[in-house]
Amino acid sequence: MDQHNEQNSAELNKVERAVNGMGEEKKDEILSNFESFKEFLGNKVAMGKKMGLTEEQLALAAQKVGDFLASHEHPRNREEKLLQELWRAGSEDERHMLSHMLVKLVKY
Repeated sequence: MDQHNEQNSAELNKVERAVNGMGEEKKDEILSNFESFKEFLGNKVAMGKKMGLTEEQLALAAQKVGDFLASHEHPRNREEKLLQELWRAGSEDERHMLSHMLVKLVKY
Protein backbone atom coordinates (compact mmCIF):
# COMPACT_ATOMS: atom_id res chain seq x y z
CA MET A 1 0.00 0.00 0.00
CA ASP A 2 1.45 3.36 -0.96
CA GLN A 3 1.69 6.34 1.40
CA HIS A 4 -1.37 8.08 -0.09
CA ASN A 5 -3.58 5.00 0.44
CA GLU A 6 -2.24 4.56 3.96
CA GLN A 7 -3.10 8.18 4.76
CA ASN A 8 -6.62 7.72 3.33
CA SER A 9 -7.07 4.57 5.37
CA ALA A 10 -5.88 6.28 8.56
CA GLU A 11 -8.27 9.20 8.01
CA LEU A 12 -11.19 6.85 7.40
CA ASN A 13 -10.35 4.87 10.52
CA LYS A 14 -10.48 8.13 12.50
CA VAL A 15 -13.95 8.81 11.11
CA GLU A 16 -15.15 5.34 12.01
CA ARG A 17 -13.77 5.58 15.57
CA ALA A 18 -15.37 9.01 16.03
CA VAL A 19 -18.79 7.81 14.87
CA ASN A 20 -18.63 4.62 16.92
CA GLY A 21 -17.47 6.50 20.03
CA MET A 22 -20.09 9.24 19.89
CA GLY A 23 -22.36 9.29 22.92
CA GLU A 24 -26.11 8.80 22.62
CA GLU A 25 -26.86 12.35 23.77
CA LYS A 26 -24.61 13.82 21.07
CA LYS A 27 -26.13 11.54 18.41
CA ASP A 28 -29.64 12.57 19.50
CA GLU A 29 -28.65 16.23 19.26
CA ILE A 30 -27.24 15.80 15.74
CA LEU A 31 -30.02 13.57 14.44
CA SER A 32 -32.92 15.41 16.10
CA ASN A 33 -33.71 17.18 12.84
CA PHE A 34 -32.31 17.27 9.34
CA GLU A 35 -30.92 20.79 9.66
CA SER A 36 -28.85 19.71 12.69
CA PHE A 37 -27.53 16.77 10.70
CA LYS A 38 -26.61 19.00 7.73
CA GLU A 39 -24.91 21.49 10.05
CA PHE A 40 -22.90 18.71 11.72
CA LEU A 41 -21.89 17.19 8.38
CA GLY A 42 -21.07 20.65 7.00
CA ASN A 43 -18.78 21.37 9.95
CA LYS A 44 -16.99 18.06 9.46
CA VAL A 45 -16.61 18.66 5.72
CA ALA A 46 -15.16 22.12 6.40
CA MET A 47 -12.77 20.61 8.96
CA GLY A 48 -11.71 17.95 6.47
CA LYS A 49 -11.08 20.57 3.79
CA LYS A 50 -8.88 22.53 6.23
CA MET A 51 -6.95 19.30 6.90
CA GLY A 52 -6.34 19.00 3.18
CA LEU A 53 -8.73 16.14 2.40
CA THR A 54 -9.79 15.84 -1.21
CA GLU A 55 -13.40 15.69 -2.40
CA GLU A 56 -12.98 11.92 -2.79
CA GLN A 57 -11.66 11.52 0.75
CA LEU A 58 -14.55 13.60 2.08
CA ALA A 59 -17.03 11.41 0.19
CA LEU A 60 -15.39 8.25 1.56
CA ALA A 61 -15.70 9.64 5.08
CA ALA A 62 -19.35 10.56 4.45
CA GLN A 63 -19.91 7.04 3.16
CA LYS A 64 -18.52 5.60 6.42
CA VAL A 65 -20.95 7.79 8.36
CA GLY A 66 -23.80 6.74 6.06
CA ASP A 67 -22.96 3.05 6.51
CA PHE A 68 -22.96 3.48 10.28
CA LEU A 69 -26.24 5.41 10.37
CA ALA A 70 -28.01 2.97 8.05
CA SER A 71 -26.91 0.03 10.18
CA HIS A 72 -27.21 1.42 13.71
CA GLU A 73 -29.61 4.35 13.86
CA HIS A 74 -33.34 4.71 13.37
CA PRO A 75 -34.41 7.70 11.26
CA ARG A 76 -35.80 10.53 13.36
CA ASN A 77 -37.49 12.47 10.57
CA ARG A 78 -38.74 12.09 6.99
CA GLU A 79 -35.50 13.27 5.41
CA GLU A 80 -33.43 10.75 7.35
CA LYS A 81 -35.94 8.02 6.48
CA LEU A 82 -35.60 8.86 2.76
CA LEU A 83 -31.80 8.86 2.98
CA GLN A 84 -31.85 5.51 4.79
CA GLU A 85 -34.14 3.96 2.17
CA LEU A 86 -32.01 5.31 -0.69
CA TRP A 87 -28.87 4.06 1.08
CA ARG A 88 -30.25 0.57 1.57
CA ALA A 89 -31.64 0.36 -1.98
CA GLY A 90 -28.44 1.57 -3.63
CA SER A 91 -25.44 -0.39 -4.74
CA GLU A 92 -21.99 0.36 -3.33
CA ASP A 93 -21.33 2.72 -6.25
CA GLU A 94 -24.68 4.46 -5.80
CA ARG A 95 -24.05 4.95 -2.06
CA HIS A 96 -20.66 6.42 -2.93
CA MET A 97 -22.29 8.85 -5.37
CA LEU A 98 -24.90 9.76 -2.74
CA SER A 99 -22.01 10.48 -0.37
CA HIS A 100 -20.55 12.88 -2.93
CA MET A 101 -23.94 14.57 -3.24
CA LEU A 102 -24.26 14.93 0.55
CA VAL A 103 -20.81 16.54 0.71
CA LYS A 104 -21.88 18.97 -2.01
CA LEU A 105 -25.18 19.63 -0.25
CA VAL A 106 -23.51 20.80 2.95
CA LYS A 107 -20.71 22.75 1.21
CA TYR A 108 -23.07 25.21 -0.47
